Amino acid sequence: MTTNTVFPADFLWGGAIAANQTEGAWHEGGRGTSNIDMLPIGDKRMPVKLGQVAQPELDETLYYPSHTGIDFYHRYKDDIALLAEMGLKVFRTSISWSRLYPNGDEETPNPEGIAYYRSLFETCREHGMEVLVTLAHFDVPMGLVTGYGSWRSREMITFFTRYAKTCFEEFGDLVKYWITFNEINIILHSPFSGAGLAFQPGENQKQVTYQAAHHVLVASALTVKMIHEMLPAAQVGCMIAGGSFYPYTSKPEDVWQSMLDDHDNTFFIDVQARGYYPSYMKSLLASKGVDAIEMADGDEEILKNTVDFVSFSYYASRTSTHNLDELTANEGNVVKSAKNPYLPTSKWGWVIDPLGLRITMNQLYDRYQKPLFLVENGLGAEDTVAADGSINDDYRIDYFREHIKAMADGMADGVPLMGYIAWGVIDLVAASTGQMTKRYGMVYVDKNNDGSGSLKRSKKKSFDWYKQVIASNGTVLS
Repeated sequence: MTTNTVFPADFLWGGAIAANQTEGAWHEGGRGTSNIDMLPIGDKRMPVKLGQVAQPELDETLYYPSHTGIDFYHRYKDDIALLAEMGLKVFRTSISWSRLYPNGDEETPNPEGIAYYRSLFETCREHGMEVLVTLAHFDVPMGLVTGYGSWRSREMITFFTRYAKTCFEEFGDLVKYWITFNEINIILHSPFSGAGLAFQPGENQKQVTYQAAHHVLVASALTVKMIHEMLPAAQVGCMIAGGSFYPYTSKPEDVWQSMLDDHDNTFFIDVQARGYYPSYMKSLLASKGVDAIEMADGDEEILKNTVDFVSFSYYASRTSTHNLDELTANEGNVVKSAKNPYLPTSKWGWVIDPLGLRITMNQLYDRYQKPLFLVENGLGAEDTVAADGSINDDYRIDYFREHIKAMADGMADGVPLMGYIAWGVIDLVAASTGQMTKRYGMVYVDKNNDGSGSLKRSKKKSFDWYKQVIASNGTVLS
């Protein structure tokens, strides 16, 4: 199928991974332990993710998928060469904070970590790919979790900006695009995996979380200021886990709830893109039982350092209701939502809603009037390797096709979009479940949920399909 294109010649078609879901080598090269390294696969994963385990500790009887990932740390040169064959214009990845600062509070970085990332980014350049780096992709050194309580402590701002400055000094000549925090709003929904928050008995968890969110926002603004000063040719953005909130019914109560849910989801970007807390913030905090956020002198001025673009992930829309307890919840979303009766779902319960992407694009641009960048979109599914070794993932191609068409419609509506980045371009550890069988990639990795497997890479049918999409700049989607 050929379509009239709205994609400019410099549109950034890409693929994305994250360090904690791919690198492995968790204690090689001087790397320290991160919060994600504490998440096992299985029933004990969710309590840790949600911060309900006050002092997470490793259990030798459990399997921790991030410790081995897909061994990208040792295989990155071959993997980048394979992705370059697909024609990617941009490669999105993250830097493991604990690979540069093993404990998090050191004065100087780990030189082995610097050398690794420099080589990775140089390899991308050799293959003609731009790099988009996320500084914090669900990644906090455990030394900062146990020593400072992670982002509940204002001291984290100093540690993060030191780390960010190191990244700009060491990699600024190789990286043109930056994101400060991945899916920043997930701190509210998965506090430990999102920001290293492990709650202590008796704490007001909402108070801790929203105060920590303020510290993250100050650190982000200082980082934006720094990059504008140090790397004036670079661009820096914020990122939200995107997806519109539909009211479950036309009852005013459901419509109002959808507005409240949207406020709770987007106030982070209101601050990062506009430079100040929104007018509804006081009532939002009061509704959560949260006292006023403690702000230091100068914070309001710091927050005025706004981003160049707004990036977002889009997997699914959400549905809001004022009586969620009485309705069936959509189990797939970490952001709680009612099940939408008009939409199909994946095996993991995520609704499939391409039109929702167009809606989300229009809403975000109407709200912020800054260029958008879709930096994650993809389908987690079980893939079967046929007897001849082929992997016919037509369901993934269908998903991508319909979302790219919806994205093109959004751009035709007048929404400026910098690029489209497919999530998990190579199979990786699923952030939600820790599974390998919840596959996103267009490159198959032979690894199972228990860690067994050869790690051999194989192209799926979607690999050649996406290669054709990129080569035609979105005009051929058949």
